[in-house]
Amino acid sequence: MAGIKRKEAPSKVAKDVKKQKTVETKKSKLDLAAEQTDDEFGGFDDEPEEKSTSTAKPNNNISSDPKKFKLESSSAEAHAKQRQQARERKAGKPNADAIARSKKIWERLRRKSHVPAAERKELVTELFEIITGRVRDFVFKHDSVRVIQCALKYADKTQRRIIVDELRSDVRALAESRYGKFLVAKMVVEGDQAVRDIIVPEFYGHVKRLMNHPEAGWIVDDIYRQIASPRQKAVMLREWYGTEFALANRDGKLSADETTSDLKIILEENPEKRRPILDFLHQIINSFLQKKLTAFTMLHDGMLQYFLALEPNSEPHTAFLDLMKADIETKVEAKDSNDASGGGDLFRNLAFTKSGSRLVCLALAYGSAKDRKIILRCFKDTVQLMAFDQYAKMVLVTGLDVPDDTKMSGKAIVSELAAQSVVGSEEMRLNTFESVAISLTARVPLLYPLAGATKWLINEQDKTILEEVHAIRATTSKKDPELRRKGLLEYLAPPVLALVTQRASNLVKTSFGCQVITETLLEAHSEGTAEARNAAKQAVAELAQGDPNEEGHVALDASAGRMLKTLVLGGAFDATTKTTKMSEPRLGFADALYPIIKDRLVEWACSPSSFVVVSLLESEDVDRSVKVEVREALKKAKKAVQKAADGEAVEGDAKGKKDTLINAQA
Repeated sequence: MAGIKRKEAPSKVAKDVKKQKTVETKKSKLDLAAEQTDDEFGGFDDEPEEKSTSTAKPNNNISSDPKKFKLESSSAEAHAKQRQQARERKAGKPNADAIARSKKIWERLRRKSHVPAAERKELVTELFEIITGRVRDFVFKHDSVRVIQCALKYADKTQRRIIVDELRSDVRALAESRYGKFLVAKMVVEGDQAVRDIIVPEFYGHVKRLMNHPEAGWIVDDIYRQIASPRQKAVMLREWYGTEFALANRDGKLSADETTSDLKIILEENPEKRRPILDFLHQIINSFLQKKLTAFTMLHDGMLQYFLALEPNSEPHTAFLDLMKADIETKVEAKDSNDASGGGDLFRNLAFTKSGSRLVCLALAYGSAKDRKIILRCFKDTVQLMAFDQYAKMVLVTGLDVPDDTKMSGKAIVSELAAQSVVGSEEMRLNTFESVAISLTARVPLLYPLAGATKWLINEQDKTILEEVHAIRATTSKKDPELRRKGLLEYLAPPVLALVTQRASNLVKTSFGCQVITETLLEAHSEGTAEARNAAKQAVAELAQGDPNEEGHVALDASAGRMLKTLVLGGAFDATTKTTKMSEPRLGFADALYPIIKDRLVEWACSPSSFVVVSLLESEDVDRSVKVEVREALKKAKKAVQKAADGEAVEGDAKGKKDTLINAQA
């Protein structure tokens, strides 16, 4: 090691010199910071004055090193100097006193629960005395704009109109402001229809530009979705069809008859403009998709209008579907990929709007088997959320009703609806599944394979979409609808039968739950589910135990009574043929119910659910010996039944039910 020189340790003097230089460097930086100014201090309330050092309590933590103590003192002085400069700078600004006082009032008003109504009224009056005539001086600053928002919140109709009239010419500038956009939202939310009719037209002629603005885009789209009237929406969307439409809106030359946004109608009236309008709209749509700005409702409306205006199966039609699918990352097409969470934001956003959900349904209907598989994978982690949405639920229904691969749709949709992927205990899974089953919205995709497009399940608007999808499916699908339904039941029947078996007492408490029980027992059957069906049937029949006149009994509930009647009949009533459509294989519910209500048959006949007894006499699914026993029991209790009929005649159809029983005794 002789060739390597050893580095000598620094001497004590060298260490002291180095330490002194470090302290001087720190001091110079602090002195420089003390001389600098920062406009951000102007946005906050004045800091309290520094306490005198002569009256301050001794700090035992202060270093005994005089150099370090001097450094800390210098830092405190620098901050005090900065605060003083901020106060002076703020006091020198225009309307400084008015803004300061209005902020004090705002601080008081925003604590709503701590301010009495009389005091609030006085504060609002004082606030309007300050801001009237100079609202524009407040709205473009991040702190004082909150004062105007507060004034709008607590103002009366006349006071709100004062603010709106002063800001009418600044609405677009406010929408583009980082802080002013919230004031625009406050004006349309707190204002009446007259105020909204002032604000919304201010965007006419500038919609395309504002929608591309990073700040204004969201507020304009929110107003379009939630505030604008149908006519105002049409006027705003028309600006996506070409510059001439925007100019017509800006100049106010649009008549009441020209406010349709239906692109097919516009193109029929102006066939020579078809190519320019479609190219202009496609350019805007493509721009938003490339920027990944796919959550705008106006974009979804524009995409649907463009798609409907194209000739089905034409080259532009196919190209647009490919453009939509391009948003999905290519990894979902890999053979070993089971996760589509990285792509498909467009489809997930489309599913939750009215126009967007219809567009996704049409894309599924027109798509190939591979396209449908890719699209449905986008919704892997959002099926439960979609089921509870009024628009997204139809995407799930279409996802069940269109693909020929029922194994894929069963795993992608049915298993998620049945909460089979819920992490946790069996109790948690059943709670989640039950919430889906009894929800007005979420039950639609769950019960659709069982009940079909029945009137009580599918409303007219959704039925129109289904009819449109079915017309397309006839040309793009090869599988028979009944075979598709049976394939889905293989995935749906086991979980719903288990739900009815374990939660029958909960489901019977609501009318929706009773419908779930009815459709499950009548329609949820597939290979290997006979035992589970019998268990569910027995669980429901046991609900009838006890005195039918006792409070809380199922016989006193109208929904439960209709459920038991339908199950005893063995099928639902078909209004077209005026007959009962029997379930196959036969349910045989009377075999489970009759032994339970046999000893209280007359009490059931005199209860609000007397039609359950009538169904025992009329059903094709009831054994003849049971009918004989029921008839004999009713003959012995003819007076009791007659008395019940006379006593309940005022209840509408109650008399008719009892008369049916009396006639059955003959």
